Amino acid sequence: MAEQEKINVLIVEDDPDFCFLIKDCLKKENDMTVCGTASSPAQALILAQAMGPDIVLMDLNLTASNLDGIQAAKMIRISTDAKVLILTAFENPQIITDACRRSFASGYIFKSQFSLLLETIRKTAGGHTPQEHLIASLILSELSPAEYSIFELLMGKDLKLQSSPKTIANQKNNLLKKLGLANQSELIHIFKGLTY
Repeated sequence: MAEQEKINVLIVEDDPDFCFLIKDCLKKENDMTVCGTASSPAQALILAQAMGPDIVLMDLNLTASNLDGIQAAKMIRISTDAKVLILTAFENPQIITDACRRSFASGYIFKSQFSLLLETIRKTAGGHTPQEHLIASLILSELSPAEYSIFELLMGKDLKLQSSPKTIANQKNNLLKKLGLANQSELIHIFKGLTY
């Protein structure tokens, strides 16, 4: 029987004690390995692009940085195949929902729910979770019907739109701008495999 592939996890946490606790917890698991730790968003982006983790545990409240955790998480999602789990002490649903939407995170876990960390990592690495589908739905719910049609078109759905090519091009640019994405490739990369 072939050895099970390990889930590579990058930890992004500026509290050294909490980072150690997470790292120590993950090291005890046969199916997980810590491929690196970062204490700043900029460092996280560099390590994620270099190491190709499966999961990035990203603390939202990273201090003293030009690049915030949400922007770094978004850049990691766009530039790698890693799934980002937001790790946060904030338990305000509005803050978490907004952070997940803006970062294209695959999910989140509260620091107070540390006992669920391993299960959340495994489920997220194993496929698209209900949280991930909910976050995608929240993002897409902000689109107008016309923008949603353009989204479906860009995702490969065969649609016959009644607009001119120039109008469709403008709507495409507006959609990408609204989502904070540079091009169709980024859009497909973020939403591939999700039902919407």
